[in-house]
Amino acid sequence: MAKEINTIGVLTSGGDAPGMNAAIRAVVRQALSKGKKVKGIKRGYAGLLNEEIIDMDAKSVSDSISRGGTILQTARCMEFVTPEGQQKGAEICRKHGIDAIVVIGGDGSFKGAQKLAALGINTIALPGTIDLDIACTDYTIGFDTAVNTAMEAIDKVRDTSTSHERCSIIEVMGRGAGHIALWCGLANGAEEILLPEKFDNDVDKLIERVVSAKKKGKQHYIIVNAEGIGHSQSMAEQIEKATGIETRATILGHMQRGGSPTCKDRVYATTMGAMAVDLLCEGKSNRVIGHKGGEFVDFDIDEALAMTKDIDEYMYQISESLV
Repeated sequence: MAKEINTIGVLTSGGDAPGMNAAIRAVVRQALSKGKKVKGIKRGYAGLLNEEIIDMDAKSVSDSISRGGTILQTARCMEFVTPEGQQKGAEICRKHGIDAIVVIGGDGSFKGAQKLAALGINTIALPGTIDLDIACTDYTIGFDTAVNTAMEAIDKVRDTSTSHERCSIIEVMGRGAGHIALWCGLANGAEEILLPEKFDNDVDKLIERVVSAKKKGKQHYIIVNAEGIGHSQSMAEQIEKATGIETRATILGHMQRGGSPTCKDRVYATTMGAMAVDLLCEGKSNRVIGHKGGEFVDFDIDEALAMTKDIDEYMYQISESLV
């Protein structure tokens, strides 16, 4: 029979993402509604190892659902990658009476959750990353807000690009994944979308397309470039030198991680946070909550980490045909 859970810890790890606070709030209040105690672990796994652990009540998460970032803060922790660090983390959980932990983060955070589960701490992971690069889920907390933030910024760049008849390269985040770039490229009607999964690094062909569009009377040329490709400034310099067309690079950067989360990120993160508590109360462990085929589902962490994910091929095809 599964051991009864009395105290649930919650932490955010890796890059912050809008909606993390909604998930934290749901974990805290759902746990309290079931008669459980909640402890917040500040600064991710680093905070766990440093015992930055606080008691949380309903008031601890008041007015947090609309805030970006994470009220528990976050950090990366190389010590927790080691078996010694993981063992220390499990021992600290037991020292503080933490029976279970909800981990909100990306693939790297999932690996930490996996290790804690193997050491006897019941663990549920939530996909918190703007990159949408977690294979077991169609949705990750923060992606919707980030892609809307980027879309609005690109609209503004398009306005000034049209006024000056420029070519504009706008670099969006996503690490090695092109999901933000693809979604923004479609949403903004970009002439070019450069994805790590597809771009062959042939800048000469890109230059030919820019020149061809100019000859056809195009007043601007918007290129959405993924962070995984990068080199936006040098690419802009190459295009301007080869074509004579004024070309500017804009790197949107970490503004995409900030801001008040969208309705979707608030609702989905809240649902996932509450579901994590429900699973823990059922005695479940080593699980990842995802959203697949319109439903909230859970997977074994080992299974989830073994999955792979590519960009949506049809979305990519229509991004080319609609130019």
